[in-house]
Amino acid sequence: MHNPGSGNRRAKPTSPKSTAKPFRDLLVERVSRRAMMQGGAKAASLPVGAGFVGSVFGNQAHAATEGAKFSFEELKRIYDETHHVAPGHKADILIRWGDKVTADASDFDPMNQTVDTQSKQFGYNCDYIAYFPLPIGSDNSDHGLLFIHHEYPNPHVMFPGYVAADADVSKTISKEHTDVSLASVGHSVIEVEKKDGQWHVVESSEYARRISALTPMIITGPAAGHALMKTSADQTGVNAIGTATNCSGGRTPWGTALSSEEWAYSFFGGEAEKTAITEHLNRSGMWNEDWYGAARHHDRFNVEKEPNELNRWQWVVEVDPYDPTWVPVKRTALGRGGCEGANTALNKDGRVIVYRGDDDYFEYLYRFVSEGTYDPDDRAANRDLLDKGTLSVARFEADGSLSWLPLVHGQNGLTAENGFADQGEVLIKTRQAADVIGATPMDRPEDFEVNPVTGRVYAVMTKNKKRTPEDLNPVNARPENRWGHIVELIPPGEGKDADHAADTFKWDILVLCGDPAKQEQGASFHADTTADGWFVTPDNIAFDNKGRLWVATDGQNDFDLADGLFALETSGPLRGLPRALFAAPIGAEVSGPMFTPDGKTLFLAIQHPAEDSETIEKLTTLWPDFRDGMPARPSVVVITREDGGEIGG
Repeated sequence: MHNPGSGNRRAKPTSPKSTAKPFRDLLVERVSRRAMMQGGAKAASLPVGAGFVGSVFGNQAHAATEGAKFSFEELKRIYDETHHVAPGHKADILIRWGDKVTADASDFDPMNQTVDTQSKQFGYNCDYIAYFPLPIGSDNSDHGLLFIHHEYPNPHVMFPGYVAADADVSKTISKEHTDVSLASVGHSVIEVEKKDGQWHVVESSEYARRISALTPMIITGPAAGHALMKTSADQTGVNAIGTATNCSGGRTPWGTALSSEEWAYSFFGGEAEKTAITEHLNRSGMWNEDWYGAARHHDRFNVEKEPNELNRWQWVVEVDPYDPTWVPVKRTALGRGGCEGANTALNKDGRVIVYRGDDDYFEYLYRFVSEGTYDPDDRAANRDLLDKGTLSVARFEADGSLSWLPLVHGQNGLTAENGFADQGEVLIKTRQAADVIGATPMDRPEDFEVNPVTGRVYAVMTKNKKRTPEDLNPVNARPENRWGHIVELIPPGEGKDADHAADTFKWDILVLCGDPAKQEQGASFHADTTADGWFVTPDNIAFDNKGRLWVATDGQNDFDLADGLFALETSGPLRGLPRALFAAPIGAEVSGPMFTPDGKTLFLAIQHPAEDSETIEKLTTLWPDFRDGMPARPSVVVITREDGGEIGG
């Protein structure tokens, strides 16, 4: 997720109230104890990064299965108006904002956009990407579907007449531009094919579709039909309209996509204090911003008029890319919040696991375990697996253990006396339930991925600039965590025998991000990390078919660095060693890394190029077209090797 610039500012959230120790304190305790066991004041005095390489718990992490290593020539660090890829690779533009998606779409006219045209064209700010082979059930790496998120609009670089630094954009944006913005978010499904070594979009595909903030949805699971889900337009509480701010996501074993609605509150306005559920609305992250004018132009986004509408957002949405007629479903059993990730694992007993984060300061990590088991011979029946099961939240202990605490009504304080009338309310108020149960507040949890080879799970903490001087300590002497880190969760067992449904895991630190040359930042990359390879603000991660980790960043441009994609070793003597593959153009981030099954193609979403511009008339880059009359356009890039081999070597 990207925090928009000054023109789309993000206000201060309501902080969680969990009494569990913050993650930073647990890290301090564990590393301090390890230093003492290793002996002497010298070890205890080392800052993070100097005392260990990529592991708080030493050899425990190095015992993981060691797989293939990266062998490509690293990209030299660069930051300019265009994108760059490591030697030996090609990076081609596949599809851009405004390109045709459906067969009846019109050509892109950036100065004359309408709801109808945008509803049929590729949306804005592409983010998560999922690849689904064709035909269904195959592992075809040359022909398939791409399911792509469109997170949020940027009016000041989408339309003429708006200024990024103007704090009143939301008060001046026209209804027409607000409605185009609502049509620009959500998802695109496109068919893609590789011919003669070149990828292209299949025109007039039967699978092609756009899903947006204007698309009908169905609400299922324990919160469906709940009193807190009912509005004047939907007295049933099961028929929703729209999805937005879709950040990271996941794929199910039965071939559907999971899409996480992260910060949908940005479309809402009104004064929460004038409602009967002020505290709940504020804990949801709604801070009366109405960044895109939706609440001014549409009553359903005004919490004074429709206080329950926000409860119908910030869920995980399931979409079937193979069936354009299938209505998207908001799966409430997976919990609500600033949803990130929604990545699945098929447990050894057949149950389906969904891991997801909650991307905000001091929020939590979640895990869902299905009640039923996956049936590889009944795709339709599997769709209901995500409606029944147990949602848990993570609590990290200083001894290196992790407990999954069930968020179940009637248990651990989740009772009517504490504001939870039933299980539906526990899930609608997932953040509050996690507060009560004593989860561990984290540093903006973003993407969540399972290593397909080792079974280990990796969660990204992008940063936490709200860390105060009182948090300073010998092992993490940073008054603000502006750099982020990656956490390793270790279930019992290895590979396919890993028990993702276990009540207790172990945990470790893979890397603490930052510039290794600046000791005060406390980075913990491998000692062989080059000046081109280190990174900050990790955001999205992905594994290739060999179980190798790739990290996309969001926020390096705050340090006058290009956001990019980095390979990162996770095991063996090179654990913690990063290597740069790709750099985005100025103002952009890299999102949604996704590989084809053979590992020979890598899709990347390049989001918000030129977002740092003042207006559409004064863009910092015209990427990717670089021609007059065409603004900067978020686009999908497809990376292949010039020799046709696997990405990463």
